[in-house]
Parts: sequence; structure tokens; C-alpha cells
Amino acid sequence: MRLNLIDWTVIAAYFAFNLLIGLYYRGRATRSTEEYFVGGRNVSWWLAGTSMVATTFAADTPLAVTGLVAMYGIAGNWLWWNMLMSSMLTVFFFARLWRRSGVVTDVEFAELRYGGAPAAFLRGFRALYLGIPINCIILGWVNLAMVKILMMIFPFSDLAVFGTVLSPKVQALSVVLAMMLLTAAISTLSGLWGVLVTDLFQFVLKMGMVLLLAWFAVRACGGMERMTASLEALSAAKGHGSFLAFTPDVGSAWMPVVSFLTFVFVIWWATWYPGAEPGGGGYIAQRMFCAKDEKHSLLATLWFTVAHYAVRPWPWILTALASLVLYPELADKESGFIRTIVDPAVFPAGLRGVMIAAFAAAYMSTISTQLNWGASYIVNDFYRRFLAKDKEERHYVRAAQYATLFLMLFSCVVTYYQSSVSGAWKFLLAVGAGTGSVFILRWFWWRINAWSEISAMTASFLFSMLAMFALKLDQDDPSQFAYSVLLTVAASTAVWLAVTFLTAPEERGRLLAFYRKVRPSAALWGPVAREASEVVPSGGGRDDFFNFAAGCVLVYAALFGTGNLLFGRYLSGAALLCAAAGAGVFIFRNLSRRGWKVAE
Repeated sequence: MRLNLIDWTVIAAYFAFNLLIGLYYRGRATRSTEEYFVGGRNVSWWLAGTSMVATTFAADTPLAVTGLVAMYGIAGNWLWWNMLMSSMLTVFFFARLWRRSGVVTDVEFAELRYGGAPAAFLRGFRALYLGIPINCIILGWVNLAMVKILMMIFPFSDLAVFGTVLSPKVQALSVVLAMMLLTAAISTLSGLWGVLVTDLFQFVLKMGMVLLLAWFAVRACGGMERMTASLEALSAAKGHGSFLAFTPDVGSAWMPVVSFLTFVFVIWWATWYPGAEPGGGGYIAQRMFCAKDEKHSLLATLWFTVAHYAVRPWPWILTALASLVLYPELADKESGFIRTIVDPAVFPAGLRGVMIAAFAAAYMSTISTQLNWGASYIVNDFYRRFLAKDKEERHYVRAAQYATLFLMLFSCVVTYYQSSVSGAWKFLLAVGAGTGSVFILRWFWWRINAWSEISAMTASFLFSMLAMFALKLDQDDPSQFAYSVLLTVAASTAVWLAVTFLTAPEERGRLLAFYRKVRPSAALWGPVAREASEVVPSGGGRDDFFNFAAGCVLVYAALFGTGNLLFGRYLSGAALLCAAAGAGVFIFRNLSRRGWKVAE
């Protein structure tokens, strides 16, 4: 794809504007680690929530959705749409509790909830484990995806430099590393404030451009009616369910009954995965910590959930469907998304520079968050906690800047040796299966201790490896993947429950201090709740269950209502959107009646 001077000017202006944002927030971010990592806890809900959406809109996400649609139709997105329930659980059961806890990272929670050497070990281990290897695996697959995108957009060919021939892949990787260096510079300069504001700018840019791309792609197919007719013909020719079906064909080869039941009833609460941790965690929790108060924390997470599941997918889906009509013989179906951009018959040449800037925004928003989040673990939960206590705040800010650069360089090494995005994704999903129940219940059950969490993580890893390598359950086979998850969840849950009852509970003073500070539901806090009878619990009650159910109705009804309107089914679309509005009104009135937050 050839770019003209205007295109290059737009791309340069995009990078320059991001750098100016970093420079603008430099002074504010370097005051303290609380400013650097959680924005001084003074961020409005709309900014924190939009940052969550921008972070999860990576450069590879539209390509992944295109691949799912090509294989299974619109219903293929249920492989991630099922995680809505986990996100909505976070909104109403955990967002206010996380903000109330006052921690800087979710890893720090270990020494708020537990005590002694086991708690210290858990905090330090999780800080290094999540902050370096897991974080760099994620950074690696985001880098790999961007390399793939650049190689599809630009006609790289072998290039001789000082007697060495650089392959197209090496050249694309060099461009990605330059982008990563700029992103790291912005993150080290400005901390979380720079990340949040650049996320806002980047989200508006990339969302606007994918909307435009969807419009041009559908127009190139002859409009919505002709595109849907062509897709129905393609569905009949392939001999499987309609590409336009919103719900999976339960009992089919790709969604057998056991897989459907596992997705609907188990995975969303039982499996840890970056950005979708049961009970919240990672960079999602970081955005809760930075919110002004409990109300802003809840609203930020609610806005993220609505935008992530109900608003953002349709431009990707429409472009994916159009690519199936426009390029039916394309071998790499994921590349169909990029093909619509480089095809002059689909996307106007004058907008290509802006579209490349949008892809750079998708890449940088994810990278900047991962770098800041990983550095927060390394500095707050390992370096400050175990190696260098009682230093000045500027010392820790400087350490965070060095940690950010270290993560950037180490992730480059991981990217070089990483060959498969899907392989990394499956590995993380496998090792996280079975830990969700303890991450949820540690807030609401007094008997859980540090050994419960340690044993859950250990058992989940061991049993997932057993399922994959000893029992040879194929993660690509839907039924075998479901059995692998069920085995890991059942075995690891049995292990951590046994360990919980075989070890002593946490010291009573620790439990009382946690209960008084966080004020969770008293239902499973038994003797602690009776001793701290003056505490008014404010979390996990009946109203939260009603809000959780209404939230799921809100998002799914909005998602499918919008889809019905797009495909011309106006009556059903309007009915679903009315149901979504009704659910939204119910939530608003319920929260207003109870109070969005409880006074300190």
C-alpha cells in the first residue's frame, strides 16, 4: 500500500501528539508512586472506563474477531461474549470493594487480607510472576500481531543493510520496536495520567476509523441487503448454520453441548485471564483504584463492560462479514480485515494514513497499560516491599521508570522467540483455570487464608499441564477443551478447599481489620462479623444480585438489539433496546435508592 505526503504527515502528527501528552503530564506523575500508578486516586469514571476499553482494543483484536466470524459466523463471538458475566460480577460485587481497599495494586491485596510469611510470599511471587513472564508473554503476542499487520499493509522486501540482509519480518519488527520505544517513553514520562489521556485520544481515533471502515466495506458489497443475501448463499454452500445467526448452534461440531455448558456455567467465574479476572484484577483493578471514589469506580467498570461487549464489536463484525463476501477465496481469513483497508475499491486512499494511525493507537494503548501495570508490580510489590523500604517517593518513581524500560527490552526478547499468538493465549487460559473461585470467595468468606490462594494457583497449573500433556486433551477440540477445564476446576477446587480446612485461619486481628475496612457482606464472615457488629456491610447482598442480572440483560439486549437494527429487523431490535433501557433504569434506581457508595 502506497502512502502519500499527507498520509505520512497524519501519522507523524499522531505520534507527536501522543508525545506531547506525555510531556504535559510529566510533572504531575513524578510527584509520588500513587500519582504514577493510580493517578492520585482522582480520575473520573468516564476516563477510567474509556481507558479500560482502549486497553482491551489491541491491534490484533479485530483480526481475531474476523477469524471467529469466518469460522463460526457472528455466533463465534460467544467464545468471548460469555465473559460478560464475569465483568458484570466485577461491576456490582467488587468495584466498590477494590476502591475501598486503598491498595495500589491487586497483588498488594495479599497482605491486606492475609498475614505473616505466607502472605508476603504470595505478594512477592505474584508480583514477579505476573509482572514479568506473564506480562511479557502478553506484550509479545501484541507485538507479533502488529508485525503481521504491518507486513500486510506495507510491501516489505529483503533489504541489505551494511552487508546484512533484513527479511520483511525483521523490518516489520524493527518498526514495532520503534513504536514500543515511543510508548515506553510516554509511559515513563507521564505515568498513569499519560496512559489514561492518550487512551482517550486513541480510543476516539480507532473507534471512529473502524466505524468508517465498516461503512465502506458494507458499501463495497452493494449495501446491507446484498451483503446478507450473499452471506446466506455462502452459508448454504458451506453446509453449516447461518453466518448471521447471533446464537451458537448448540450440539454442532464447534459448540458441542459440554462446551456450551462449560462456557455458560463455568469458565466465566472459574478461569483467570488477563483483563477478565473473576472478581477483577490486573489493569482493570488498577483503573478502579484510580477512580475518585466508589461511585466512580463502579461507573467506570460498568461503562467499560457496556462498551466492550455491546458497542465495540459491531464495526469489526460488519467488516469481517464484508470480507467474506469480497474475498471468499482468501486462505488467511483473519487478514480479510486488513485486506479491506488496502483494497482501493473498498477504502479511500485519502484516509489510509489516518487508518494506520488508528492501528498504531490500538497497539500503543495496550502496550502503555501493560508496561505501567507490570512496573507497578515490580516496584510496589517487590522492590519497595522487600528490597528498598522507606525511600523517598521520587526514588520509587525513578525505579518505576527503569522497570518500564526493563519490561520493554525483555518483552522484545520474548517477541523474538515467540511464534504463535494463539499458543500463548491457550497457555495463559490453561494455567489460569480453576483459580477463579478462590479469587471471588476471598472477599466474602473469612476462613480462606494465604495457603488457599497459593494451593489454588499451584493446583491449577499442575492439573492443567496434566490435562494437556499427560492426558493429551487437545485444546483445539471444543469437547476436549471443555473436559480439560472441568477437570482442572474440579481438582484445583478440591485441593484449595482441603488446604483451607487443614491449615489455620488468618489471625483474628488481621481479619477484623480487613472486615472493618472493606465491609463486605457479613453472610460468610461468621465470628468476625459478630465481633465487629458495629460495621454496616455494603457488598454482596441481594440488591447486588438483582443489579448483576439486570446488567447482563442490559448488555446482551443492547448487543443483539443493535445487531437486529443493523440487519433490518427493526421490531425485534427496538424491543431489545427497550429491554436494555428498562434494565438500565432498574439499575440506576436501585443504586440511587441504596446509595452509590457508603460514607467512610
